[in-house]
Amino acid sequence: MPQSRTARRSAKRAGGKSTNGQCLAVKQLHRAFDASTLKIETTHELPPLDGIIGQPRAVAAIELGLNIRQPGFNIYVSGPPGIGKMTAVRAFLEKIAVKRDAPPDWCYVNNFSDSYQPRILRLPAGQAPQFQLDMKALIDTIRQGIPRAFEGDSYGVKREEIGKVLDADRSAEIDALTRLAAEAGHVLQPTPFGLMIVPLRGKRPLRDHEMEALPPEERRAIQEKRGKLEDKAKGTMKRIRELERAAQQKVKDLDRQVALSVIGGPIEDLLEKYGDVAEVPAYLNALRDDVVQNLDAFRTEPGEAVPPALKAFQSSIQSSRERVSRQYSVNVAVTNDPGKGAPVVVELNPTFTNLLGHVEKEAHMGALVSDFTMIKPGALHRANGGFLVVPVEDVLRNAFSWDGLKRSLRAGEIAIEEIGERLGLYASAGLKPQPVPLDVKVVLLGRPYLFHLLTALDPEFRELFKVKADFDTQFDRNDRNVRDFLGFLCTFCTREKILPLDRGAIARVVEHASRLAEDREKISLNFGQIADLVRESDYWAREDASEVVQCEHVRRAIDQKVYRSDMIKSRIQELIARGTLLFDLEGEAVGQVNGLSVIQLGDYEFGRPSRITAQVGPGREGVMDIEREVELGGPIHSKGVMILSGFLAGRFAAERPLNLAARLVFEQSYDGIEGDSASSGELYAILSALSGVPIRQGIAVTGSVNQNGEVQAIGGANEKIEGFFEVCRQKGLNGKQGVLLPRANLSNLMLREDVVDAVKEKKFAIWAVSTIDEGIAILTGKPAGARGKDGKYPAGTVNALVDARICRFTECVRDLEAKKIVARKAKKAEVEARGGSRRR
Repeated sequence: MPQSRTARRSAKRAGGKSTNGQCLAVKQLHRAFDASTLKIETTHELPPLDGIIGQPRAVAAIELGLNIRQPGFNIYVSGPPGIGKMTAVRAFLEKIAVKRDAPPDWCYVNNFSDSYQPRILRLPAGQAPQFQLDMKALIDTIRQGIPRAFEGDSYGVKREEIGKVLDADRSAEIDALTRLAAEAGHVLQPTPFGLMIVPLRGKRPLRDHEMEALPPEERRAIQEKRGKLEDKAKGTMKRIRELERAAQQKVKDLDRQVALSVIGGPIEDLLEKYGDVAEVPAYLNALRDDVVQNLDAFRTEPGEAVPPALKAFQSSIQSSRERVSRQYSVNVAVTNDPGKGAPVVVELNPTFTNLLGHVEKEAHMGALVSDFTMIKPGALHRANGGFLVVPVEDVLRNAFSWDGLKRSLRAGEIAIEEIGERLGLYASAGLKPQPVPLDVKVVLLGRPYLFHLLTALDPEFRELFKVKADFDTQFDRNDRNVRDFLGFLCTFCTREKILPLDRGAIARVVEHASRLAEDREKISLNFGQIADLVRESDYWAREDASEVVQCEHVRRAIDQKVYRSDMIKSRIQELIARGTLLFDLEGEAVGQVNGLSVIQLGDYEFGRPSRITAQVGPGREGVMDIEREVELGGPIHSKGVMILSGFLAGRFAAERPLNLAARLVFEQSYDGIEGDSASSGELYAILSALSGVPIRQGIAVTGSVNQNGEVQAIGGANEKIEGFFEVCRQKGLNGKQGVLLPRANLSNLMLREDVVDAVKEKKFAIWAVSTIDEGIAILTGKPAGARGKDGKYPAGTVNALVDARICRFTECVRDLEAKKIVARKAKKAEVEARGGSRRR
């Protein structure tokens, strides 16, 4: 029957006459590395290599992000774990940071006008610790100098003079008032509540009952005189209070003069030293005014004994003295070494407080108190003026960290706030430190899917992280890249004091790196696994008392890692050997083929065979996947099975209905199945079941297929081949066993030495095919057959047998449907006849 043009080309190209499946040569199974071309004996002879290797795209992106100073050009470094993103980015940033100027230091100091809002001071790089020491020396000078100045004779004499003048003026006012009272027949009597004006009877004060006994006119005259005297007394007392206030002001002025004589000089020295720093002069002037206003806190020397009456309060007094000293101290939040360039901070635990800082609290007399000296900086403070490297997954996992980081980048400042207030748990009068201006490049490290999720779900992410640096997982295996790769190994061995690798070990590591990349033309950049391999090889070399790591040590490290992880694989192979899991590795069978799958267990994956069977019959159901029907098949697996219907329809039923009921199943499979790498094996089983031609059971197959019958590449080719090889070796290699894989996977082959040796000895074979026709010819020993100009396949070919079987199915279905039509008509006629009989 006519076919589509694409299908005819595919069938003709692989129909068995001109093109057959290729039995691979030994050199196609493993690409060895010749270390002698390096002209070295060990890795110690290689120059060390620093920096990022094999990542030109990522390096270009990072350089762009670092050199653009405008906001928003922060960097997201994307790549899977284990490829050395953190190490490479950190080394790259440190190399750039050394060439940049060190950012300024930052200090928190007391805000004397509002202690709940501490001030931030910016000082040149490296000067904050010295400023802190200078301020401590200033406070020590004040604490020692002020008590001595106030205990000096000069201060005492001047204060005594002020007191004498006040006493004289006060006495004069009282004497004048006393004379007025005497002239009016009254006397002044001092009481705890002030002066009392009492009338006299002769020279004796008049008592209250005597006052009441006087005639009304006399009593009224006395009260009028006393009222006038009371008015005079009020004026006198007011003038006395003014005299006292004037005296107090003179004392304050005297105290200020004495205090300034002590602190003026040291503060002037500091103003001269730090006069170029914008914020420092204003702070020093405010400190001077505050000290003058709070001289009582400095009147007692630190070492002075506490009076016996206050012994019970000694700890409180000492604590009070400490608090007084702390309010004039300096809290150095961040200091930078001017000789080391910009800071590079890596925060591996980016909690909200670790990123943005926090304010500690301490218990004092049953309450939690805090001040500016307990402000602790975060990673953003330490990285300010430089670079901050953070794993994005950890930022997203910690509550409010992501929001806090974005808010700081948007605002261009770091604001410290209590997490409890942000959660709404409490609203207390806590510290609100002055925000710190922020100038930092943030580098996020994460997997690609997190970048895509953040881009899709967080609009602010695209505005704040405009540069994406993609880290590749592999690079080309050429001479230059191999030398860079070995230079990295040299640097790694030197840094971790690992024995040098000889030529054999170098070759084995390079070959293993290609296997990790699943491409013989590539080298894996998964430096985590490669570094672990070198460390374990170094262990085995030292166990053998060897001075260098040899090929045997690398091989042993690889084998031991497999041995530590392959317990489940060994159990599966044991079940196959005992016959619990049914597999035929000899003979032939119709509608049955050995498929290959990969099982991944953490960091270890291995291949295992699976028996695939197919049963066919006439019908209209098409190809039914039993795994899908019981919901064990994943969507990709189901897609692969549905493609089979398209292939069968295109090749054998282009102009007629596909009257086929085929059922596929993975025998003894009790877990979910995903992937389409078994679709070619399923198609081989169906073709065998339809044609009646048996399939060689010693050959396992893998590969996906499209609707044109082309076999497509799959993953895990090495593991699948090695898994089937181990099963065959366990039951005995007979030279007729092997694996059928897609030709597109040839570049992925980096097989183990034992598999390569078995192929070399003709005990095992590996075939590469491009089409289903090539594969079925190898599996059955019969050509697939290409459709001729007459629309028919050559007699005796697999396709001819399949086509004939489907034709018989079509006829069977047609005959069955015709019989059903005749039966329905007969039944209808019978029903009509019965109805007519009843009417008569």
